[in-house]
Amino acid sequence: MAIPVILDCDPGHDDALAILLAVAHPAIDLRAVATVAGNQTVQKTALNARRMLGLAGAAGVPVAAGCDRPLVAPLEIGDYVHGESGLDGPAFGEPDVPLDPRHGVELIHDTLAAAEEPVTIVAIGPLTNIATLLRRHPGDRERIREIVIMGGSTERGNHTPYAEFNVYADPEAAAEVLGSGVPTTWVGLNVSHQALVTSDVLERISALGTPLARICVELLTFFGSSYHRAWGFPAPPLHDPITVAYLIDPAVLTRVRVGLRIELDGAHTRGATVADLHGRMDWEPNAEVGTVLDKDRFWDLMIGAIDVLGRG
Repeated sequence: MAIPVILDCDPGHDDALAILLAVAHPAIDLRAVATVAGNQTVQKTALNARRMLGLAGAAGVPVAAGCDRPLVAPLEIGDYVHGESGLDGPAFGEPDVPLDPRHGVELIHDTLAAAEEPVTIVAIGPLTNIATLLRRHPGDRERIREIVIMGGSTERGNHTPYAEFNVYADPEAAAEVLGSGVPTTWVGLNVSHQALVTSDVLERISALGTPLARICVELLTFFGSSYHRAWGFPAPPLHDPITVAYLIDPAVLTRVRVGLRIELDGAHTRGATVADLHGRMDWEPNAEVGTVLDKDRFWDLMIGAIDVLGRG
């Protein structure tokens, strides 16, 4: 049976590839896509989600724009990585996927209410929509099987020295989701930095020879130039699709159950995720945290998805 999934995202180049993987693989039943302000404004992230669903041939998946700012802090966007559109690189036309008139949080709520079984939420942007959902509709906790999150790190950060962007963008929301009682699995930078888009990966995608493969190469080439400029990476890490790959094949991701906290007050560490990997703090384990990625399994899934969708 396919896993019913709601994707909450902020496309973003890596979000775009996560959408393709979620649509392509038969193990995933993608029920809805909500977007949030993060890599770009919520209007642009919703447009980008519509673009990618159109390219994937999934025009029937509803897309709605959600929260346009964090719960507390001012909005910071990741345009220094993702560009003015949020998906700079290829030239996109107008999408043929409509924008659902509901607020993204209500789309998530309605999708959960209509499901006959608990639904997995894959959250690969700031967690504002999910925290807002649990505030507005606390009964929805029982309708969520798990929240799989691209966020945080057991090591260093990227947006700041110790904070990964998605958590930094709304740490109060991240802390509320972590403390909600809904099971969470966290895929942090320590994992996604193992999924580098090397020249070999780009060559494998390019060799597929389809228009979709060409667009993916253009997206990843722009993304790589941004990463090199900002952090000096020779190849960019493809963060977000790991969450979907884990649902398809849990063996992709080695995980440990630990006590996890979100830093809200540190002058230099706000937004950091603090994982008690060695049990030094006597915290009750409250989250699954990824540690090791099976790179071969991951890239086979990701490139296979581009191949399947590109061949129509």
